[in-house]
Amino acid sequence: MKEGCIKVHAPLSAEVARSLACGQRVCLSGTILIARDAAHRRMAEELSRGESLPFDPVGAVLFYGGPAPTPPGHAIGPIGPTTSARMDPYTPVLLRLGIRGMIGKGKRSPEVVAAMREAGAVYFGATGGAAALLARSVKAVVTLAYEDLGTDAVCLLEVVDFPLVVAVDARGNDLYEQGRAKYINGPDQTAKEL
Repeated sequence: MKEGCIKVHAPLSAEVARSLACGQRVCLSGTILIARDAAHRRMAEELSRGESLPFDPVGAVLFYGGPAPTPPGHAIGPIGPTTSARMDPYTPVLLRLGIRGMIGKGKRSPEVVAAMREAGAVYFGATGGAAALLARSVKAVVTLAYEDLGTDAVCLLEVVDFPLVVAVDARGNDLYEQGRAKYINGPDQTAKEL
């Protein structure tokens, strides 16, 4: 994956997020946050009470992933992407607060794609079933919030060359829709439509 990938650093600047195009392969380095369903639910509850997030959202990249137990000598256990649609109810408000990138698997709702266009954010796809490979890119892990949630706690991950694909870009171009159109219409018609 490292050959032919675009090197990107997190947190993401607005310019970098807007420069990425649907279908591009990316090697992401820097700091990202991991948060799944329970953490998103708790963040939404805290925001509804007027509290702030337990991290600076501006430019942040959220990875919807769940780690397995950490083996000796490793920063983290195998860590695969979670189905992103489960976070869709919480995502628009987080994008308005400055989240600039998300990592997961599966299609996003039209509401999330519209909120991404508004915010200039990008959604990266991570390969499901490659949890051990993804874990190799994680160099350090620090729990930031909600430790009581166990594997759903918000953690800060230091990553190097985390292999991703731009699944939805900041203009709303959607790799899942493009792939579906190509399958249904065939490659010649898809090229004319795109």
